[in-house]
Amino acid sequence: MLERDKADYQKLLYWMMLTRAVDDRSISLLKLGKIPGTIFSQKGHEAISVGAACALSDADVVAPLHRDLGAYLVRGMTPGRIFSQAMARVSSPSQGRDVNTHGMGDLELGIIGYVSHLPQSMTVALGAAFSFQYRKEPRVALTFTGDGASSEGAFSESLNLAAVLKLPIVFVLEDNQYAYSTPSKYQYAIPDLVSRAAAFGLPGVTVFGNNILDVQNVVVEAISRARNGEGPTLIKANTMRMQGHALHDSAEYVPTELLDKWRKQDPISNYKTLLYEKQLLDDQTERNIITQIQQEVSDGVLWAENSPYPDPSTLTDGVYA
Repeated sequence: MLERDKADYQKLLYWMMLTRAVDDRSISLLKLGKIPGTIFSQKGHEAISVGAACALSDADVVAPLHRDLGAYLVRGMTPGRIFSQAMARVSSPSQGRDVNTHGMGDLELGIIGYVSHLPQSMTVALGAAFSFQYRKEPRVALTFTGDGASSEGAFSESLNLAAVLKLPIVFVLEDNQYAYSTPSKYQYAIPDLVSRAAAFGLPGVTVFGNNILDVQNVVVEAISRARNGEGPTLIKANTMRMQGHALHDSAEYVPTELLDKWRKQDPISNYKTLLYEKQLLDDQTERNIITQIQQEVSDGVLWAENSPYPDPSTLTDGVYA
């Protein structure tokens, strides 16, 4: 099990709370008409994205998805750049070419830009892992995918090639029980998606995705295996998407009792309770964290709003074909 001191425990709380705060402010900005398009809420997924990203070394790379905002923040993407991306400003990672998490990458931070259609980020991360192996670099690629994406061909192809070549890659499958509006029972006939790992000859691990300590522990172990030449791991993290697919989706198809059940297992509030019980957090420290986050978020919004829109004359700059 990973050794942590008090600061480590508190840092995990900070990253999850920052993720939730950026998410909440993004929703507010969308409703105020300051964000074109839509927003993908992270609520319910914070422990997965933060726990997994905190297991990586600086030299590793991550290919997050639309519900992995915590991974972007942990790797060094500032709230200001995230807000500017949502507002389509020139200071954003996509230089105003896209909005929300689409295309929001930064290779200097080891972040591979999100490929909108799942599970295509798996194939890109697979290429990065192959390059590490080819150059004999002790680096690991980590990527996320979803339960719905596990029915796509690229999911199976990625697991198969990674297993055959023993590539240094970790796949995190975020099972939030709905692929847009399709519930799990209509997606696949097998009892548990993690069994798909065995079909391709790699280890499969299931973890409760709302427990950040458990998530970090299993990802650390999988990364260690990959770095030591033992090949890939598929980690299935069970959670619940607490909003619709995106903010335009009211998610009326999700039973209220299911959301009520998962609301009681909120990854942030439950983790905070644990820290208080273990005397790893006190009222003053929590207030300090909240104050710091509020300042970071407010500064980020101001910075993004003061950033210009891209010059229309640059429309074709950076276009490959």
